Amino acid sequence: MIQIQQIKLKIPHKETDVKKKFCKILHIPEKRVRAFRILKRSLDARRKPELFYVYTAEAEVEGEKALRKHFQKNGQITFRAPLPDYAYQVTGTEKLSHRPVIVGTGPAGLFCGYALARMGYRPILLERGAPVEERKKDVEEFWRTGALCPESNVQFGEGGAGTFSDGKLNTLVHDPDGRGREVLRLFVSHGAPEEILYDSKPHVGTDKLIQVVRSLREEIQDLGGEFRFYTKMTGILTREEGESGRHVQAVEMEAVNKPGEKEILKTDLLILAIGHSARDTFAMLESQRFPMEAKSFAVGVRVQHPQAMIDASQYGECAKPETVRALPAAAYKLTANLDNGRGGYTFCMCPGGYVVNASSEPGHLAVNGMSYSGRSGENANSAVIVTVHPEDYPGEGPLAGVAFQRALEEAAWKAGEGRIPVQRFQDYCRNQPSKGPGEICPQMKGDYAWTNIRPIFPAVIGDSIEEAMVSFDRKIPGFAGADVVLAGVESRTSSPVRILRDKVLLESAVGGVYPCGEGAGYAGGITSAAMDGLKVAAAIGQSYEPFDKSLKV
Repeated sequence: MIQIQQIKLKIPHKETDVKKKFCKILHIPEKRVRAFRILKRSLDARRKPELFYVYTAEAEVEGEKALRKHFQKNGQITFRAPLPDYAYQVTGTEKLSHRPVIVGTGPAGLFCGYALARMGYRPILLERGAPVEERKKDVEEFWRTGALCPESNVQFGEGGAGTFSDGKLNTLVHDPDGRGREVLRLFVSHGAPEEILYDSKPHVGTDKLIQVVRSLREEIQDLGGEFRFYTKMTGILTREEGESGRHVQAVEMEAVNKPGEKEILKTDLLILAIGHSARDTFAMLESQRFPMEAKSFAVGVRVQHPQAMIDASQYGECAKPETVRALPAAAYKLTANLDNGRGGYTFCMCPGGYVVNASSEPGHLAVNGMSYSGRSGENANSAVIVTVHPEDYPGEGPLAGVAFQRALEEAAWKAGEGRIPVQRFQDYCRNQPSKGPGEICPQMKGDYAWTNIRPIFPAVIGDSIEEAMVSFDRKIPGFAGADVVLAGVESRTSSPVRILRDKVLLESAVGGVYPCGEGAGYAGGITSAAMDGLKVAAAIGQSYEPFDKSLKV
């Protein structure tokens, strides 16, 4: 294979132009290229308003040996073997008496379920919420009427919390085993656009994520997996194993429409892919002496700006209209070191998106950002958040961060009287209620109310948010404009809890239990959670035989 980096093309251009430039660099006709693919694409906006896409591409080329000799000292061109496919390997010899059980069908649970099913383990996946098609209806009904379904909402249900988000698929996780590539490949094979394989900032959008999740579920079922929706784990049964401690024996569960009617499901392996909002599950695990700890996370607000303002900032005021039309809605990522020693930063930026009511508990309110695949909304939004640490929580113990979240969300619910509380930034700085919008009209999913959101936060957090906004205005003029819309409260940025696991075997101190994904404290987004699901499945494959050897990998 021949790989060429730094293939730079002015915008606009066609994808076929990349192949032409590839061949031009090698001084060969296109007919000598047997197979061609783009590996990476990123935007170079350093010379605004002149913009470029920069590509890395590779190809199988006729006469590669001669080209290798000719270009051996050219740093732009490299020669290497093709990357191997991700390996689903089973080397374990310990026998299973019962099928593995996965609790949760967010990215971690789904991708762990896919890997285990493909390797012949026939996993059973438990989900307290609805299948993604029904969940979509529940969420839209909540946004329309305010009637919350506590078990099927933006946080709970098939696909996890990321289903109703921007669908970002980039990650900073080190990936020597190719799990990130495999996650993206599976997304594409289940309906995501092929460009996510090479975009430097890939995204899918909530509308396409719903299709991907449904398709992935169907393949898991075809491979021998089983789904049980509207089924909540309420307890874990263990057996004593002498000096080695406890080992999982069964899961206690109940149908969400039949509370109190318990059912026991025996299992030798339990994967806890419970998501960052399973607060009742965290409490159950604490009561059953599972080793856990409080961890740092971040809280803040959602801010909205006109997408046109962000486009002008990122692409240049004088960028040609035909150039801007060929580009996606612009994104940003901003950080600031605050005077009080904390870090302020933007998170989960949604170009052309909506701020959504992401609540999952009655009497509590949280917000998130969401974009559809087209990112065609009038406003951009992102979270402006400040890191909080366990020493900031008023309580103690592993669930102190959960209590801190809930207190903020209860205050937000009261501030908006059950609706999303919103405020102009000028009024936020003055600590006074807003009476209505200025030049920026909110784009929301769910009803909202103009009010004062600053008192929701402890003073140190409220002040830090203001300082961060002012700092970001120096990088994107207008970011801290008087009419910028703030919404509260962004509190579900990541899990406030870590369920401890062995660094090598990935098991909890309770044998056979594998904490997994973002809710367990080992991921931070769709792709990293899915990668952790594959990682846990690989660890199981190294220790245990498949439950049913008749299923072929």
